[in-house]
Order: sequence, then C-alpha cells, then structure tokens
Amino acid sequence: MSFGCDALTDADPQGLGLTYWFDAAPEGEPYPVTVRFIGQHAGTTQDQSSTDHTFDVQATVDHVTPGSGRIALTTRVLDLAPGQWQVNATPVSSPPRQSSGTSGQPAQQPALPDGSATGTTTFAPVARVRAPGVRLGAWPAFVGVGAVMALITQALLAGHHRLPTLSLLVISFVASLLGIVGAKLYYLAGHREQKNNLLLAGMSIQGFALVAIATVLLGSLILGIPVGRMLDVTAPGLLLGMSIGRPGCFFGGCCAGIPTASRWGLWSSDREVGVRRIPVQLIESASSGTIAVTAMLAVLLTYPATGGLIFVAAIAANTFIRQLLFPLREIQRATAHGRALTMAVTGLVMAAALAIVLSGN
Repeated sequence: MSFGCDALTDADPQGLGLTYWFDAAPEGEPYPVTVRFIGQHAGTTQDQSSTDHTFDVQATVDHVTPGSGRIALTTRVLDLAPGQWQVNATPVSSPPRQSSGTSGQPAQQPALPDGSATGTTTFAPVARVRAPGVRLGAWPAFVGVGAVMALITQALLAGHHRLPTLSLLVISFVASLLGIVGAKLYYLAGHREQKNNLLLAGMSIQGFALVAIATVLLGSLILGIPVGRMLDVTAPGLLLGMSIGRPGCFFGGCCAGIPTASRWGLWSSDREVGVRRIPVQLIESASSGTIAVTAMLAVLLTYPATGGLIFVAAIAANTFIRQLLFPLREIQRATAHGRALTMAVTGLVMAAALAIVLSGN
C-alpha cells in the first residue's frame, strides 16, 4: 500500500502494508485461507541477513463466507529498512472440495494464485491503519462534525428553554474534551493488550458518554443550571452527534459488522479483512438519528421540560438498540449475561420514563 505524504516518506519507523485479493468460493461451508508473504529489500545482498532486510510472515482469514465475493486480506510488517521491497504472496491453504454435481466425483476448487509486487516502505503508524476500503481521517472528520452539530443543537434548544446558553456551551465543550479521555480509558479497560499503545488504541462511545454526562452534571450544579432541563436539551444533540460520527467508523475500519453473503451487505474493512459485511455502524447511525429527532420534537413540544425524563428515555432507547446490534459486530462481547441484563434494565427504564412523560401531558 502506498501513502501520498512526502513529509513522512523517510520518517522512522518504517513499515509495509501488504494486501492479497481473492474471491470466496461460490458455495459450501465457511473455510480458512492462509497466505504467506515473503519479502526482500531491493538492496539486500547475500551477506545481509538482518531481519530488517527480509521477512517471512503469514496472514489468515479464519472464516471465509462462501458467496461473499471479493476479499482483501491485509497484514503489516513493521520496523523494516526503508526503501523498495519485492514481496511474493503464496496461499498455503485452499477452498474445500465440493461435489461437481455431474459425475458425482468431488471437484477441487481452483487453487488461489500466487502473487508478487514491488513497493516502498512508509511511516509505520500509517501502515498500521491503511487498508483497502479504509479512509484515513474519516473517523476524526465525522466525529468532529458530529461534535459541532451536537453543540449547536444543544445551544438552540437551551435558548428555547431559556437556559444560559453560553455557560452550558462552555461546560459541554470541556465535557467533550474529558469525554475523549474517558473513551480511551473505557476502551483500554476492555482491551488490556493495547495498554502500551495509548495513542493508537481505539475509543468507546460508552466511555465518552459516561464522562461527558458526569462533567455536564457537575458543571450545571456548580453554576446553578436546572439539571433536569439541561439534560433534556442535551439529549438530542448528543444522539445527533453519535449519528453523524458512526459513519466515520464504517469508513475508518472500526466496529465492523460480521461478513455476509447477503445482497444487503456492503463491502467494508476492519483494517485486516475487507469483505462484504453487515453495515452495523450505519444501522446504529440511523437508529441514533431517529432517536435524536424524536427527542428533539419532544423537547420542543414540552415546556417547561420534563425534568430529565426525555434524556433518560432517549439514552435508554439508544443503549437498548446498541445491545440488539452487538451480535452483528465481528468482535463479540466477552460477557455472558451482561447484554441481556442491560437490555432488560434499559427497556424498563425507557418504558417507565415514557409512561411518566405521557401521563404528564
């Protein structure tokens, strides 16, 4: 993979991003595919045996879904000597045997072909996140736009409910910054193998929401802003920001859905395997947007606000739907009963909040 940024051409450390493309078998049971990549630096001589001038690595797709179409298997090799490399790719496993349907004799699927390519190293942190279908900068761009729209929405609704708009905006801005820290820490709590890679580790929307909401609550109490009304005018913007930010995950290669052979699947990547997948990020974006619009209408139609019940109902509904969508993600949750318990609690909270709001109107 190449990267068009001359400023990072010679920056250390250097690495290579390698992708092998192949087509899934048209039918049958899921099967693994392993590809061996052997690379040699273009300037290597026979007396150079250092590990940064040659490499021999393997990459595996554990479950190729038959009928899922074109697949891109990506791996990275880091800490290499900079410059040009020659790489050969050799599949070391093949699709399974299937019946030919004519003579009754088993027929072997066509063997996956070998491949070769010549490429130049790039800045290793870039190589870590580059892959076919992944757009560099997509995640911060979408999340940044979502944060701005969330603050604008909150300010407009705060003015409608005669809350101190400027003070609330300052609190929310600080809460957003602290929320980023919370998102990192929450993610690392569930991915402890990445604890030594803080900058490149992912983020969790749950961690962001917990820290940001706690900060807004504390700031509102300190400045004497009515907490219930503040929460209600905050909910639509928070969910709108989530809705806008989620497509950044789709284009950025995180929170990927499970592979599928369905015609409704969309080709996307988790930065290692590009394949047709259930677009769970876009489904979650649509659900968050729907809840945001519903909450916004409720805030506009209720004056004074409902003492925070709109916020409670909206966040509970969003959490409930997220739990429904978790099985569609490629990386499954480790907890055995947490998902069912969370759905039960949020379902009851949502129903109770809506009942109180409707009975009061």
